[in-house]
Amino acid sequence: MAKFGSGGHDRHHITETPDVSHIKNVDVTYETSDISVSAVLKFVVALTLLTAFVFVLMLGLFRFFSREVQEQEPPPGPMAMTEQERLPPDPRLQGAPGFGVKVESGDFVNLQLSAPQAEYRVVRQQWERQLKCQDGGRPCLPIDEAMRKLLEGQGLRSRAKGDFEGYALTVPTAASSGRATEKRTQ
Repeated sequence: MAKFGSGGHDRHHITETPDVSHIKNVDVTYETSDISVSAVLKFVVALTLLTAFVFVLMLGLFRFFSREVQEQEPPPGPMAMTEQERLPPDPRLQGAPGFGVKVESGDFVNLQLSAPQAEYRVVRQQWERQLKCQDGGRPCLPIDEAMRKLLEGQGLRSRAKGDFEGYALTVPTAASSGRATEKRTQ
């Protein structure tokens, strides 16, 4: 009696593949019954050309419809808001449409699509120009030079004690818990 393992096959039966390495056909480089390479290449080329043709056709159709809609669209009414009027009121958030900085020269620097640090850089450049007296128009003295002149000169003058004669301060009284005031001279 034969003993059968899993799958119903005899355990002692071994199938061997015969050696076919001695069989060679130099005229055939692949098995022609498996696939036709020329048919696959023709299909790929035809599919590519058809895809390109459909793309060009859809692009033309899209442009035609777009032009037709623009022709049918009525012109804006006389009360329609302009682009500038549609912007939100100041102050605007950084990166919002219409966001920018107006520098002292009166120029408007548009920072709409800039990094958040761009506003600081513009203001910082303006401050640097003012500190170095490169703003033009106004007479000024650079800070370093002003400090040097101050140290070389007499220094800062203070008012004499008599300059404050006649001045009085109005201060709240303690007795009225701040509701009433009195004048005090220094």
